[in-house]
Amino acid sequence: MKGTARRAVVIIGAGPVGVTAALLLARHGVRSLLLERHRDIYPQPRAVVVDDEIRRILQSVGVHEEFAALARPARGLRLLDARRRMIAEFPRSPLGHHGFPQTSMFDQPDLERLLRDALARRPECELWGGVEVVSVTQSVTQDTDGPNDSTGSVRVTFRRDGSDEEEHLWADAVLGCDGAGSLTRDAIGAVWEDLHFEESWRVIDVRTSRPVRTWEGAEQICCPTRPGTFMRVGEDRYRWEFRLADDQNLDGPDGWERLRELVAPWVDLPPEASQGDDFEVIRQAQYTFRARLADRWRRGRVFLLGDAAHLTPPFVGQGLCAGLRDAHNLTWKLARVLQQGAHDGLLDTYERERKPHVRHVIRVAVAVGWAMTGGQDRGAAFRRAVVGAACRIPGVTAAVSRDLSPALTAGPLVRRRPRLTSRVLAGTFCPQPWVRQDGRRMRLDDLLGKSFAVLTAGPATAQMTAVAMALGAQTIRADDLGDDGTLAGWLARGRADAVLLRPDRVVLDTVPAGTGDFTDTTAWAPLLHTARHTADARLA
Repeated sequence: MKGTARRAVVIIGAGPVGVTAALLLARHGVRSLLLERHRDIYPQPRAVVVDDEIRRILQSVGVHEEFAALARPARGLRLLDARRRMIAEFPRSPLGHHGFPQTSMFDQPDLERLLRDALARRPECELWGGVEVVSVTQSVTQDTDGPNDSTGSVRVTFRRDGSDEEEHLWADAVLGCDGAGSLTRDAIGAVWEDLHFEESWRVIDVRTSRPVRTWEGAEQICCPTRPGTFMRVGEDRYRWEFRLADDQNLDGPDGWERLRELVAPWVDLPPEASQGDDFEVIRQAQYTFRARLADRWRRGRVFLLGDAAHLTPPFVGQGLCAGLRDAHNLTWKLARVLQQGAHDGLLDTYERERKPHVRHVIRVAVAVGWAMTGGQDRGAAFRRAVVGAACRIPGVTAAVSRDLSPALTAGPLVRRRPRLTSRVLAGTFCPQPWVRQDGRRMRLDDLLGKSFAVLTAGPATAQMTAVAMALGAQTIRADDLGDDGTLAGWLARGRADAVLLRPDRVVLDTVPAGTGDFTDTTAWAPLLHTARHTADARLA
């Protein structure tokens, strides 16, 4: 058994969630080591869609321009009946709240390559491939009041390819980004909560130059006997997903004819496959779509992210999105604890904020799955009819689209006050328009940087300035930014004179119009444990 080394953060799994977490930590100056059992990126397509919030996260790790070159904006989702007549359409804008197209299609290996290239440019990040983690054990170094209060080191035991010898690493924190079969989940004693959806689907990825009948968005076929999904992923890349009976195999001598029948509504194929045919099946695989949620996401300094913490059916395209949101939510908090001495209780807000959010997203996905494709009974037909009627009500489809990423629930870092007459900003994201600074045009987040920010509708009060100083944040007046009025209008609709933005650009607290001051700083200042005691005194 070899000796040990120490790292600030060890990340188990170097898929897109793990690598994004490492890049976000590096942005805050935190060093990390990724352990990955594969030596290279898995080459087959898997995730194919992200939303504008995820594009904003990619911006924060510096790969958004490269991603834009390989992504394809989609126009939205259509629900079709078995004859492909439209039940409802959920349009998606080419410019969303976060400053990017609301839906973007892509190939996951392309995104992973961009992220790996970015990782190689960061001296704070290290990747060891060909490594199998065999255990994760936390050493408790102090008496604790609960399972999440330990600040002890974490021991990670692993083996390298071709060796039976075990090695150890010690870390201040471990992020389990190791997928649905997570060893980390077992290590913290977490178990799955079943959210009652499980179906077997065949996923078919194709490259073709043949004419394909598509509206440049996703289609969900709402058929009780053969539900399916179709989407254009790239210039010549397409995906079909079908729920097939066990005896409807696409392999063997009759496989081509079955495939030809399945895709006939979209593309015309010859009766027999031929060498060099311009319809290439890149991959076909059987997947079991499940809805599950880990009952706990943290024990001490060990955390679950992505598929290790939650599984969602793909009907609303939020699987990878949820994992990247996990990384964005956790990393700035972990950096603040490790580097600036913030209270360890800050880390409790990760699960407290993310778990209700992802539970909601899973329920939306399950509802789409059951209402649109679930069952062959009269109830299923009734549900489809009800959904079709509801979606014809003005504003319903837009509301459903917004509901894919609801506001965070109230908590220590989301100071929400009940209001009857205005939109509540706390827990929502600040919009990201283009702004101007010193004659340069840039996206808002590039101006705000990596820390907190106080955004004001008018001149900052002394208390607003004190809050900004205590957090090392900029104070920025909205009407000085040269945007198109987006920020000032957003503050006005929320009846706020100022907002405090977290590093992930979620609104932490607001200054209600006409009051002049943040009124609830004592609820969150102790968690953030700012080092500037004179400024802290003024906060209170």
